[in-house]
Amino acid sequence: MLLDASAFIEEKTSDRFLGRICSVLLKSTRETDLIGWYEKGVVLGVIFTEVTCEGQTPITEILRSKVLHALHAELGRKVPSSLVVTTHLFPEKSGQDKGEKVADSRFYPDLAKGTPRKRVPQVAKRVIDVLGSSFLLLILSPLLAIIALAIKLTSKGPVIFRQERLGQFGTRFRCLKFRTMYVNNDPKIHQEYVQRFINGHAESAHKESGKPSVYKIKNDSRVTTIGRLLRKTSLDELPQFWNVMMGDMSLVGPRPSLPYEFEIYDIWHRRRVLEVKPGVTGLWQVSGRSRTCFDDMVRLDLRYSQSWSIWLDVKILLATPGAVLSGDGAY
Repeated sequence: MLLDASAFIEEKTSDRFLGRICSVLLKSTRETDLIGWYEKGVVLGVIFTEVTCEGQTPITEILRSKVLHALHAELGRKVPSSLVVTTHLFPEKSGQDKGEKVADSRFYPDLAKGTPRKRVPQVAKRVIDVLGSSFLLLILSPLLAIIALAIKLTSKGPVIFRQERLGQFGTRFRCLKFRTMYVNNDPKIHQEYVQRFINGHAESAHKESGKPSVYKIKNDSRVTTIGRLLRKTSLDELPQFWNVMMGDMSLVGPRPSLPYEFEIYDIWHRRRVLEVKPGVTGLWQVSGRSRTCFDDMVRLDLRYSQSWSIWLDVKILLATPGAVLSGDGAY
């Protein structure tokens, strides 16, 4: 919970009011709850730990009403009308609307603001993304046309498959790929497999058989003949250069997450969605691709974000053609 007093902070009595608000919070919270400054001298924060709610009213509304009632009971009309009280649930729940963020930046202020040291390189990264994706779309346009024609002639349905993915901070966007599956297939098959994979069950099953774990379903009957070739060569992902141009993705970054993946992520998994934009290729793709277990994939994504530099992006981009041509770990 955040109590924002910035609207009346210039008043002469603001310090006294903030002190009295702190006293009320101390009386209306438990010993296990934490009270402190979210923004020193301006925004008070309260962390309510281990809270549960059995009724239909959201726990955030219950806590907000409790604190506001305590403030009015103690201070009466002296409670400033400009005091803004907001509640934020952690871990965050996925929203439904396009453009809505599933990750609340208030929990990650260091990531939301970025560091001055990296601002210039980040601008350079964006310039490279725009120029690189534009150039690749131009020179690959004949290949894109051939692939589109092959898809149209071999199976019914649209050429481009649009799927909702999560960008940085969980912003939803439509990720573009060449369609590799038959239309009207059951999406729950992949959803259930991904859930098992993230939880480690798919990995265990492969280890018992002496085979490496894979992120994608092998021998998936929903995939078309041309789709298998496109997936094996990663050519199905070429339309994502348009996502790069639009700013939803970068040339290099973690694989964009699916919303239902994010719902079952562990807390530490979520940083792969928060720290950098998703990319067409990345450290995971050139290191292990679908042979890597999920936890190791996340570790590679976090290693990339922590050690990111323009030179690292260049090295990954140069290593990508070799990884694609080898087809190792692609399904």
